[in-house]
Amino acid sequence: MSTLTYAVHDSMTMLRRNLKHAIRYPSVGLGSAMMPIMMLLLFVYAFGDSIGAGMGGGRDAYLEYLTPGIIIMGVAAGSMSTSIAVCSDMTEGIINRFRTMNITRSSFMTGHVIGSVVQTMVCMVPVVGVALAVGFRSGATPLEWLAAAGLLAAIAFAVTWLSVALGLISKTVESASNKPLLIQFLPFLGSAFVPAGSMSPGLRWFAENQPFTPMTETLRGLLSGTAIGNNGWISLAWCAGITVVGHVWSRSLFNSTTQR
Repeated sequence: MSTLTYAVHDSMTMLRRNLKHAIRYPSVGLGSAMMPIMMLLLFVYAFGDSIGAGMGGGRDAYLEYLTPGIIIMGVAAGSMSTSIAVCSDMTEGIINRFRTMNITRSSFMTGHVIGSVVQTMVCMVPVVGVALAVGFRSGATPLEWLAAAGLLAAIAFAVTWLSVALGLISKTVESASNKPLLIQFLPFLGSAFVPAGSMSPGLRWFAENQPFTPMTETLRGLLSGTAIGNNGWISLAWCAGITVVGHVWSRSLFNSTTQR
């Protein structure tokens, strides 16, 4: 077999390993789904009337606005489990076992990343289901739903590579669980919950120029069946950039760690 074939085979083996861990410990995936669901219900039923009125609508209008932001936040939150899993593998000695085996070095990280993307996408299904149950209605066509799923997968892929790097630089599982918090809550400082135009000038500038705002606006446009403008291309550019940075950083950290 070629080098590429070996790499794919070993990556699939690592993917199966991580998916089996996810099935064995479903509470991790359940937590990734529960937090955005709780945030959705809290903001809709506790603040929906007042925020919706301030935006020129009501609770239902705010639900339509909020749901895409909650989904984006859920995708970002899914990266936390990857950071913890990577740190756990690095500190509990399994890497030393892998060193003695004839496996491709990159397959360890690739298995974690792909496994996390799969888990994140599965966890977003109940989030969307709850949103639909409480009244969210989408004007998207099947093609726009497919594009929305592709966007979420691209975001999850990019953020997970960054989370792998954060797991590799963490010395303990506890610190690995804290480092991705900035990624998780960055959508709060974008247009996920309120329009960026309603913020103070400094915060508005940050919200308009951080990656999660165009991602949220793209998903919002796709789910509502409205135009997304340049936000789609900007979102994909951010995903590509984050992926490259996370991959290069992770590979450098992993190589330096395993060569000690």
